[in-house]
Amino acid sequence: MKGWPDYRVSIARHPLFMCGFRPFFVLTAASATLFMAAWLAALAGWPPGLSAWRVPGGLSVWHAHELMFGFSMASVAGFLLTAVPEFTGTAPISRRALAALVLLWLAARAAYLCASWWPAPLGVWPAALCNLGMSAVLLAQVGPPVWRDPERRHIGFAWALGALGGLQAGFFASLALGGDAMAWLHAAAGAFMILIVIAGSRVSMSVVNGYIEAGRPGAAPAGEAVYLARPPRRYLAIFAMAVCSAVEFALGADVVTGWTALAAAAAMFNLLNDWHIGRALFTRWALMLYASYWLIALGYAAMGAAWLGAPMAPSAGRHLLMAGAMALAIFTVMSLAGRIHAGQWLDRRGWVPVAAAALVAAALLRALAGLWSAAGWAPLLVLASGVLWSAAFGAYLWHAWPVLTGPRSDGLDGCAEPAEKSAAPHSEPC
Repeated sequence: MKGWPDYRVSIARHPLFMCGFRPFFVLTAASATLFMAAWLAALAGWPPGLSAWRVPGGLSVWHAHELMFGFSMASVAGFLLTAVPEFTGTAPISRRALAALVLLWLAARAAYLCASWWPAPLGVWPAALCNLGMSAVLLAQVGPPVWRDPERRHIGFAWALGALGGLQAGFFASLALGGDAMAWLHAAAGAFMILIVIAGSRVSMSVVNGYIEAGRPGAAPAGEAVYLARPPRRYLAIFAMAVCSAVEFALGADVVTGWTALAAAAAMFNLLNDWHIGRALFTRWALMLYASYWLIALGYAAMGAAWLGAPMAPSAGRHLLMAGAMALAIFTVMSLAGRIHAGQWLDRRGWVPVAAAALVAAALLRALAGLWSAAGWAPLLVLASGVLWSAAFGAYLWHAWPVLTGPRSDGLDGCAEPAEKSAAPHSEPC
């Protein structure tokens, strides 16, 4: 035991823990492929003894929770632990604290998987403790810097994290008491959409106005229109999505819920007007972020139509939100921040737009499976969607692994942008 502290220090010194995004982007991509593969296997009834595994809430609830608070939360942690210190000019998380947070994320995943085997008094509480503990530690890391910022321009991140933590607490309490745990996850999906809009307004202005032109930071070309995320449109979209989530939580599948979903869709379509800036929109990075906003708008429109009587399940729209908008936004941010803050210029190879297109196709196929008219094809559509979705994140993990787990090629440490800006590649067509 004497050497244990030294062993922990040596682990923390690994390049993987150089910056907050590195381990969490690896976990994001790995969990996407593994969780989706497990879900597809479960749908196919494999392994044969799976029916004996009584995960609290059922497999559908486990699937939804782990893709939200496992896969998506890992990406949120990686983004915020990197972006907030940059936005606020504060110190980043220490290596040892980052390693501890990663272990807490892993413990949370294992605790929920093993919940059916714990002694009855424990049940879901170990999973709740680990998941909520991670949310609390992340909020404690992110909250003070954004609160101390004189203008508090980024306080929305703290509010969104707090809301997600509260919704997850409600989820576990509902599981323990035999309530409707899925209702809490549906509300959490709305909170994640709000987080996309909050983060997207920051990331997209930087991307569209600089990154997309030369594969590196820099000013937009002279004479070209620049993207501006206008607060009134953004606040309206956030408000409409929050109202929709609150009404659905209170009323469930109701006509009123349908109209609030259509209002959220209209607010997102209005927000899309910020993006119509001409040629710069048709570069790959801007287009990927723009498409994620489109998927949010279409997701709320589909859910609203379903609640108002259209021949489809609300899950069609819900998957456009989570499997589409959330996944595409995560993939895009990882492709940007996962290279720039690792000392690399942006990856202009063809696999990036192909993987992004696969995510969009996966979301559309999964939404199509929710149409009543496609019921006979639903199993095949779900399978094709899952394979495409998992393959996209598998491709990311394959290509990004050396960058995320290796030392910086420019000799620097931490999350700084590449040292030699003059070495940036030329602009790309798409």
